[in-house]
Amino acid sequence: MLMGLHHVQLAMPKGAEAKARAFYVDVLEMHEVAKPAELEDRGGCWFEAGSVRVHLGGEEPFRPAKKAHPAFQVASLDVTRDKLAARGVAMESDIDLPDIRRIYIADPFGNRIELLERRD
Repeated sequence: MLMGLHHVQLAMPKGAEAKARAFYVDVLEMHEVAKPAELEDRGGCWFEAGSVRVHLGGEEPFRPAKKAHPAFQVASLDVTRDKLAARGVAMESDIDLPDIRRIYIADPFGNRIELLERRD
């Protein structure tokens, strides 16, 4: 029935597109993509990197996702940590799983994001 994951939707405060761009483009090295014309008036912004797609939409009242989160695979967790540290991003380590090393970060709105490296 399911064929794949198309995108992840995260919430942000309305009107916070500049903060979203600063994080998702400058920190996570994603590219902003244009929203369809039919959705432009809703605000928010969309980002992509390879097959990863993140859509951010304004929400009032806003409440960050503290437990629910996307998990993005990275090629090297060590390189990722170095890049994040150089950009001043706080990281939280977690217990590594048998086939996964992982850390957690938060976007500028407090949404939890897992970054993981597969060991296989």
